[in-house]
Amino acid sequence: MDKLKMHTPNKADENFYKLAALFPNAVTETINENGEVVRAIDKDVLMQEISTTVVEGKDERYQFTWPDKKKSVLLANAPISKTLRPCREESMGKDGTPGGFDSENLYIEGDNLEVLKLLQETYLGKVKMIYIDPPYNTGNDFVYEDDFAQSTDEYLANSGQFDEEGNRLVTNTESNGRFHTDWLNMIYPRLKLAKDLLKENGILAISIDDSEMNNMKKCCDEVFGENNLINVFIWNCSTGGGIRPKFASKTHEYILVYGKNKQVIEMIYAPLSAEAIKMYTQRDEKGLYRNKDFVFKNKSQNPNQKYGIECPDGQVVYPKEGCIYRFIYSKFQEALKQNAVTFKKTNTGPLVDANGEQAHWNIYIKKYLGDAMGAPSTLIPKEMISIYNAGTQCVQDLFDGVRVFENPKPVDLVTYFINMLSSPSETVLDFFSGSATTAHAVMQLNAEDGGKRKFIMVQLPEKTDEKSEAYKAGYKNICEIGKERIRRAGAKIKEENPMGTVDLDVGFRVLKCDTSNMKDVYYTPDEYDASMYDLLEDNIKDDRTPEDLLFQVMLDLGVLLSSKIEETVIAGKKVFKVEDNFLVACFDRDVTNEVIEAIRQGEADLFCHA
Repeated sequence: MDKLKMHTPNKADENFYKLAALFPNAVTETINENGEVVRAIDKDVLMQEISTTVVEGKDERYQFTWPDKKKSVLLANAPISKTLRPCREESMGKDGTPGGFDSENLYIEGDNLEVLKLLQETYLGKVKMIYIDPPYNTGNDFVYEDDFAQSTDEYLANSGQFDEEGNRLVTNTESNGRFHTDWLNMIYPRLKLAKDLLKENGILAISIDDSEMNNMKKCCDEVFGENNLINVFIWNCSTGGGIRPKFASKTHEYILVYGKNKQVIEMIYAPLSAEAIKMYTQRDEKGLYRNKDFVFKNKSQNPNQKYGIECPDGQVVYPKEGCIYRFIYSKFQEALKQNAVTFKKTNTGPLVDANGEQAHWNIYIKKYLGDAMGAPSTLIPKEMISIYNAGTQCVQDLFDGVRVFENPKPVDLVTYFINMLSSPSETVLDFFSGSATTAHAVMQLNAEDGGKRKFIMVQLPEKTDEKSEAYKAGYKNICEIGKERIRRAGAKIKEENPMGTVDLDVGFRVLKCDTSNMKDVYYTPDEYDASMYDLLEDNIKDDRTPEDLLFQVMLDLGVLLSSKIEETVIAGKKVFKVEDNFLVACFDRDVTNEVIEAIRQGEADLFCHA
């Protein structure tokens, strides 16, 4: 039986082992400040191995830094002992059934730094696209006040910025003396963790404005590598400019797009325009295509492009006078082998038989959507994108005219980038979920093209202002708004297209970030007196359910949190079967050999609470 870690990976340890594997001769030992022998990397040996110039000390160099940067890197690497607890009563089934728990979509409540750490093993390299709309740092935004040095208990005792629900939020105004520093310390570790969740061909898209555009780009250049910048798109978001400005109307924002490894990312194409939809109407196993004339008028009359071609009925045809084929013979043969040639019967085409009589065939070449030679110019993404419809109005309409959220991104903007940067069966993550525009966009796209995209939304349950319309309407935090928006948007999408959305997943599983399921003695047994052990027979906290423990096991083993979960009873004990017996777990007490043997026959990983 496997031993569970019950905490997230230590990224610093992982980095050490990677270096040690590459340069084992650089591994050494030293004495730390406590007089203990610890592992270390010999910098001098490492410098010799990489055989290049190493900048150190006060040597001048190009660099991007700010106060506490080193601590923010440590923060990204440090492990935490937390977990995600399922909340069935706030979840919704695939078909929209309240309390259903069969959806493959996730809505996770909690500090996104902690959630990103908890997802590291389960979703490592599994996410195709991340879209985020982080705080713009305008002076009124809230930022997460992450603690770099103190333990949680110390922070709770010493910080007045920690509310009773554990939210670490401060208003980031210039008067606090840490205007850019606070924001950079917030965003940098989250980007580092997010990168690891992306597939090798995964893509990150970030909405941002002028306030932190330059710093955001420098952060991404450092985390992803500036060579992995795909583009800086300019979003024309307004034609007016609002209140008359002193200098110039602000009418645009930015979407930064980076690839994890641009070298393995295929060409990207803008979503289909109305023109392209009309052109690309046919489909085969390779995808959508249109028929392009293989015979065309040309004055050159190149003899290499006037050969005979045998049609399906055996008739051999040639181009009429004044016409030639698009390809020479060898290239035509190659297209024929690839099933990229279409023959169609006609009595008026540009082909003749060997006697010069009108042939009964015409020939076309298949031009697939995505083929650079065949794609219309409208499929080439433009750096300038104009989408003016208001996201605020969209949400307000969903909530019966109540203005529950200010300035969410338009659904059309997010669908544009998801459509362009991911395929119809991928996972899309948004760890600054806000009003859940990204979830709305995923469901909308799936309804339009029959896709099976899945979303993971992450949002801190930030309280709504007591004076706001949202609070007065009963929404006490942003998560309540986000979950309700998904419910309403899903219902609206299905209502507008009932026949085409029968199998559309409009649900979500709610998971909430919480302290570990294990009591403190599990992590620090040396701090407890032996006389207390009789009171601590069980390491599991009293308020935790078997399903809580199941999701902790799934996190530790890297089992997708959207996996199918079935419950059964074996010899009087409740047994969970995950993803068709991939994982079987029982957390009841006094599990008998009969139960264990019955489960073992399923040949799955087994976890029991003896």
